[in-house]
Amino acid sequence: MPEKISARKKTKHRESKDLEIKIQFMEGIVRRDPEYIEALQLLGDHYTQRGSYDQGLRIDEKLSRLEPNNPLVFYNLACSYSLIGQVDLAAHALKKALTLGYRDFKWLARDPDLRTLRKDPVFLEIKAKIRKMNVKIA
Repeated sequence: MPEKISARKKTKHRESKDLEIKIQFMEGIVRRDPEYIEALQLLGDHYTQRGSYDQGLRIDEKLSRLEPNNPLVFYNLACSYSLIGQVDLAAHALKKALTLGYRDFKWLARDPDLRTLRKDPVFLEIKAKIRKMNVKIA
């Protein structure tokens, strides 16, 4: 049995190390080109995977300025705000994502990053907005 635990620890350590390498690589790209949208998106995702929610939020806020009409950018911004407990800002960003055309309602209903937002009464407004679009959400 201890061998399995050791193997799991090694796998987790390897995954963590791989994630750090990806972050360092993307940080280097973003240093060279601070407005490289795809690199910023990957870097923000990597920060969130690592649990560095504040760093992920800074990236998502920057992306929202660079891509003001991109619904996925505002969806990710809502996730970042929700992860740090900023429910009102998360709701605002998610409403904007919906206005811009975000339509993956099944994912929205179960995305763990939005758990805090979905538990808050402000989410009822968002559910009402989605219902007006004639779409069901869990």
